[in-house]
Amino acid sequence: MVITLDADEATIRKDGERLIVEPVKRRPDLATLLAGWASLDELFPDADEGLLPLDDIRL
Repeated sequence: MVITLDADEATIRKDGERLIVEPVKRRPDLATLLAGWASLDELFPDADEGLLPLDDIRL
């Protein structure tokens, strides 16, 4: 019997008299994960509001 798995890697474990082969599910990369998220339409508050201006530093 030939069985194909839709994966590049698999785990093999023994359960009593059985040998169990399971495909390793890959987690999506960050770019794929972010592409599936909806964009935020919220405005963020100005974090610098009310602060004094920065000093002019010369290096």
